Amino acid sequence: MNAKLAGPQGARTLRFAALLATYMQSANLPLPNAVLRLIQGSLSMTDDQAGWIFTSYLAASAITMPIAQWLAGRYGLKLVYQAALAFFVLGLLLATQATTPLEFVGARIIQGLASGVLAPLSMAISLETLPLEKRAKFGATWTAIVLFGIVSGPSIGGWLGEHFGWRPIFYISLPLSAFIFLVMALLLAEKKAEKRPSFDFFGFGSFTLGLISLQMLLDRGERLDWFSSTEIWLEAIGCALGLYLFAAHVLTTKVHFLNKRLFNDRNFVLSTVIFFAVGFVLLSTMALTSPMLDEILGYPPDTTGSLTIPRGIGLVGAFLLMSRVPERFDRRLFVAAGVAVVIYANWLMLGYSPLMDWSPVAVAGAIQGIGIGILMPSLTKVAFSTLDPTLRPEGTGLFNLSRVYGSTLGVAIVQLFFFNNTQAMHMALASNLTPYRAAAHSVPTSLQALAGLNEMITGQAAFIAVVDQFKILMFAMLVVSPLVVFLRKPVPTN
Repeated sequence: MNAKLAGPQGARTLRFAALLATYMQSANLPLPNAVLRLIQGSLSMTDDQAGWIFTSYLAASAITMPIAQWLAGRYGLKLVYQAALAFFVLGLLLATQATTPLEFVGARIIQGLASGVLAPLSMAISLETLPLEKRAKFGATWTAIVLFGIVSGPSIGGWLGEHFGWRPIFYISLPLSAFIFLVMALLLAEKKAEKRPSFDFFGFGSFTLGLISLQMLLDRGERLDWFSSTEIWLEAIGCALGLYLFAAHVLTTKVHFLNKRLFNDRNFVLSTVIFFAVGFVLLSTMALTSPMLDEILGYPPDTTGSLTIPRGIGLVGAFLLMSRVPERFDRRLFVAAGVAVVIYANWLMLGYSPLMDWSPVAVAGAIQGIGIGILMPSLTKVAFSTLDPTLRPEGTGLFNLSRVYGSTLGVAIVQLFFFNNTQAMHMALASNLTPYRAAAHSVPTSLQALAGLNEMITGQAAFIAVVDQFKILMFAMLVVSPLVVFLRKPVPTN
């Protein structure tokens, strides 16, 4: 433990600040979710650009997360942590001053880059403040805080946005950042690796090139008319080249940033794939639900944000209850139950209707939260119970990274299909409005009346498209559900 902590009180204060930073960076990811309509109107942001608000933050954090520990070992834990915190504050300030969509997305990228460093280093600092015998169970607490941040962010942003506008939603993190920075400056001793750490930059670079190129292709493809654009061709080539180089690197070298021995453990590999699907579903559901409530159904931002609370209560409550389940119970049964509950929740979302009130959203969200709260700790237990203890630090990084990449690709994919389906449904509905239809014939032909009719058709088409995306999320969990059968019975972890 750091000598500068000056006793248990200093250790608790340092741990509190690190956990507060963990909450802050996770809550800022979905913070704008409930005020998208306000942000879009203020910045003249198109619907497809709105998806970048989430994918830019997630993709940027996925870039820096794998190198956070290397940066801390090379340049010092305290220096890197405080620099990341300063960059996070810079991103917050730039977001409040943005006047164009690109400026705002750029600010979100800065926040995401800093977030990818803050999250793993906050966990490392927290672990150092704990006795050795308590560190093994701390992962559940840390994950619960991350999840609580993700599910509570929209409610905070919605309430602030409704009463003060969208820009002040980022100001709430400034005093928190100042407090965390001060605690780290006073209590955290500098710490570097005894010898210069090594890092597989070629493997990391090729892996990042492949996935970020894929992300850009999905985000920009619809706007640029896909392969009629030179940019999309370059992004497709970058994706194929990056993934090819990474695969060749993994197969031909002994040491790289993803240890090949991780892939020899069946439980770890299968659990990581399922965890990817969990990330795909959780953030994508939130990215669809809030715009549905806010833009299509016309709910105010504070109500839109508050409807994420049932999901948060269900998720965190189930997560904490799972930590009390005795070791003798087979966690594979809980993994299967969690997958089934999440699938059922997404099936309930297929029944959403423009005529519904808020209760179906609250019920489906709560059930989905319970399912994910059961699934995540059980899946973690299964993944690491059979893994070689020497591989657990690397395994933890890859396991968490799979959720991040699942989230960023999931949001991009559902946004892509949402816009395509909206256009298709708009054409299908409008095609039935001909002069020979009695309903259409009775509508006045003034421009104002036609504009109102078009707006109504667009709203109906968008709602149908949203429900179709919930179907994609349900299928994502259905696809990975058979993997549960191939999991081995977990053994007690050391």
